[in-house]
Amino acid sequence: MNSTSTLFLNSSSRGPPPWFQFSVCSVAPYGFIFYFGVKVFNLLVGTPCNVLVLWQIASRKNDACTSDIFIFNLAVMDAFFCLMTPIEMVNRLLLDDQRIWYFQRFAYGIKDVAPLYLVCICMDRYMAVVHPILFTGNRDNKIRFGISAVVWVLILAYALTKSILGVMSVNELFSGLILFSFALMVFCNLSVIWALRRCVSGKEEMHPVKRKAFKMVLIILAIIVSNYLPPVALMPFVSYYSFVAFRCQISISVFSIMDLSCSIEPLLYITKMDRGDARGCGRCLHRRKEEEGGKV
Repeated sequence: MNSTSTLFLNSSSRGPPPWFQFSVCSVAPYGFIFYFGVKVFNLLVGTPCNVLVLWQIASRKNDACTSDIFIFNLAVMDAFFCLMTPIEMVNRLLLDDQRIWYFQRFAYGIKDVAPLYLVCICMDRYMAVVHPILFTGNRDNKIRFGISAVVWVLILAYALTKSILGVMSVNELFSGLILFSFALMVFCNLSVIWALRRCVSGKEEMHPVKRKAFKMVLIILAIIVSNYLPPVALMPFVSYYSFVAFRCQISISVFSIMDLSCSIEPLLYITKMDRGDARGCGRCLHRRKEEEGGKV
């Protein structure tokens, strides 16, 4: 399975290729129309939203959620990828400069490994809700800064490898990464949902704090499934598609949906987490557990 960049980074050396990349795709160019639409949407919506998320987290020094460190790093990566849109479109449609393709492969490498920070966010919330005592004993941000540094090393190593050696050099690694990240994120979010539901079993009404946390986790799970399930579901059936169906329609559309996460993730943070209702849900839940004597 290839990431979105596979379709665009193998340009012909004879000059700028057609905007639908392959000549045979002229009969089915709609997947590429969707791709460019997503690119423009990410530039116009994703860029300002990610910048706003960065500003909100940087300006909030007190009462910050433990996941904010990971969210901040994810917003940096998404903003960088969104800002690459003008460069990519100009090079893709007009210049076809091989030196710029190196930079584009690096940007796609950054985006490919972005799910690692989503995994960190999901794990942080999982620990806060499912294992609150262990979470309380490890709330020092130095640990999260250390984890973020390790993730950045892995991201840069992957992106440089993809940039220098080409897309095919990291294909299998990318497939494994997506499968691993998807499975772990689904496990963490389902565990949180199960823990929250179990807390109110036999009770007439869920506590407002838990209700907000429950809704937030459901929304995150829906985004994970909608953005990352398509490539996971695509993997076993790649060999069954024709070249036109796979390259011109299915693959480009599926990975464009993944790219939409650059806008969906910051929009979720802005609409749900900056109000204080859902921010720090794991921290609020633990406080509530302490008030109820450790029994929820």
